[in-house]
Amino acid sequence: MKLKKNKYIIVFVTFLFVISIAEGQSKEYVTKYKPLCDSLSVQYGIPSQVILGIAIEESGYGTSKVCRLLNNHFGIVGKNNLRQTHNIKSRYKYYPTDTASFAHFCQYISARKYYQKLKGTTNIRKWLFTIGSSGYCRYPKKWTKAILILLHRHKLV
Repeated sequence: MKLKKNKYIIVFVTFLFVISIAEGQSKEYVTKYKPLCDSLSVQYGIPSQVILGIAIEESGYGTSKVCRLLNNHFGIVGKNNLRQTHNIKSRYKYYPTDTASFAHFCQYISARKYYQKLKGTTNIRKWLFTIGSSGYCRYPKKWTKAILILLHRHKLV
């Protein structure tokens, strides 16, 4: 009985440790990329919370394989050389830097039909749902809700 109790304690402590590491990584990600998102927001008229929220959701705070190998924070599809360098087949676009990924995302959004109607608007929910509904994600309502939860968690909205 005592051995079983100790196993539960070890599992619980390990769980708390993993959560605390993940929390630290998420705060680092927000701290690192928020200034970039703020500057791109001024340049493109897209709320920085929208840019950062989508990056967090799509890259798992920069931990996804696509983000780590390709500097692709948004899941944008395109060419890469992973087949030659790592013998990995991937349909996602390679960016030389993280900044290039964020800038290209803003260029991508600003080229869409809905952009002119939303530009300068601060309604984050409207931005997210419109982007999601335009084909960016499969389930726009769930996707929007997930991003809003992340933004609330980091006190960005």
